[in-house]
Amino acid sequence: MSETASNSALKIVALGGLNEIGINMMVYQHDQDIIIVDCGLMFPSPDLLGIDYVIPDISWLRERREQIRAICLTHGHEDHIGALPFVLQELNVPVYGTALTLGLVNAKLEEYKLKEPVELVVVKPRDTVALGCFRVEFLRVAHSVVDGCALAITTPEGVVIHTGDFKIDQTPVDGELTDLASLSRYGEAGVLALFSDSTNVEREGYTLSEKSVGDAFAEIFPNCSGRIIVAAFSSSIHRVQQVADVAARCGRKILLNGRSMVKNVRIARELGYLHIPDDLIMDLKELPYLPPEQVCIVSTGSQGEPMSVLTRIAMDDHKQIKLGKGDTVILSSRVIPGNERTISELINHLYRRGAEVFYERVSEVHVSGHASQEELKLMINTVRPRFFIPMHGEYRHLYKHIQLARKVGIPEERCILASNGDVIYFYSDTGAIVEKVETGRVFVDGKGVGDVGSMVLKDRKHLSEDGMVVIIIGINQSSGEIIHGPDIVSRGFVFEDESRDYLDHARNVVLTALAELNTEMRCDSEEVKSAVRQALRRFFKKTVERRPVILPMVMEM
Repeated sequence: MSETASNSALKIVALGGLNEIGINMMVYQHDQDIIIVDCGLMFPSPDLLGIDYVIPDISWLRERREQIRAICLTHGHEDHIGALPFVLQELNVPVYGTALTLGLVNAKLEEYKLKEPVELVVVKPRDTVALGCFRVEFLRVAHSVVDGCALAITTPEGVVIHTGDFKIDQTPVDGELTDLASLSRYGEAGVLALFSDSTNVEREGYTLSEKSVGDAFAEIFPNCSGRIIVAAFSSSIHRVQQVADVAARCGRKILLNGRSMVKNVRIARELGYLHIPDDLIMDLKELPYLPPEQVCIVSTGSQGEPMSVLTRIAMDDHKQIKLGKGDTVILSSRVIPGNERTISELINHLYRRGAEVFYERVSEVHVSGHASQEELKLMINTVRPRFFIPMHGEYRHLYKHIQLARKVGIPEERCILASNGDVIYFYSDTGAIVEKVETGRVFVDGKGVGDVGSMVLKDRKHLSEDGMVVIIIGINQSSGEIIHGPDIVSRGFVFEDESRDYLDHARNVVLTALAELNTEMRCDSEEVKSAVRQALRRFFKKTVERRPVILPMVMEM
């Protein structure tokens, strides 16, 4: 591609969200204008010990901060908005989104106390905003969180449809259908490229309507004699509405439990997305005075998080809420990959408390918010793009989505399978991956952002697997004589009280290693530490085949 064409091309690069589910962040660039679509995080996998969140690396954007016109949000899930408090500290640009999406964002920003105020611009579906050379129209889509939108992005090279997360629900709880009419309007006029959600591409048919969950609640609730606990994601506003509606018909009051549940319900009620009468919501202080058959608790913790409300209830470790025979627990959420074992243990503990448990495998108490194969085909056929690019999925999802697109008539050469960092160029009706930019993940640990790297995680993994051994030695600085120790303290390696003979043997190994050093070397603390590490590493490997972290501490006296 010539230099002139390169400067005039539309460039699209994912800084997150391809070959993974989470940290969604797509960048659109033309000449001197950049817009960002979504800014999400990902929760850590089990091997990321001690990490709270994973966010995208924005190094590439830092170098172009003056060109960034705005961040446009598709909806309010954490994997699409969760990184904003961290990114906006460095790139303070306007943020556009629907009312509930920005309500959730504003609550996050207040929690993190950003130094500079952020411009949050509320838009309604079918509103169009001009951002540099881009025009962005927000189009309603159904999803598991209220107020989701696809984006129709008009660029100098043509229109790009960015679906965000969506499904085509024919009977949504709030009556707000996916705006197929507007999508078809763009399809008639001509669409350059479609970036489409791939999460459920492996599921045949159609995704069930959210209303089917309400029907399941209506079937379960009247047959429950004790308390009912419904565990769901706090962003599932439609789910909470249906719980409240069925509870009211059954003469039950609602108790909201879990900090994020209380916060999100408050925001949704204030903005008019959730309609629950004040007298239906009870306070935790009222719980002991209401008969069990008049109580419905809506809680977080559906993934079995160790410190969550539901887990503490299941472990009989909650001060105010106790489960007993006749109580019912409904896990109204999907199992996030990697959490299967944790949720299985949670269910076992709930049964031990005497509760009856309903979950996705045994009852229709959860439906997905993502489109299945027939809906994905309908999206492609409605938009009729020249180029098709799958997003929001692991590699197999993206691959299968391209296979699906080819089945409905998109030629293979116009299906682009991209990865994070690939720069897709569109110019004069052509499209291809032309270059790659550096991308990565940044780890958030407490208040530290990016200060934990691969070496720290490697050390944490090492400590978690083999433990640690600390050797304390006092040495005369001038003569090299051992004045104190060696004392050996272990954590996570062996139990000291039961391994006294073994640790005494280890001390003798240290003394032997030090005896082999000449006086000059014993006066050098670094030489002493090196000798101790080598001697104990060999000893532990030979005797117990373990590799603990060995930390010699030399006190020069």
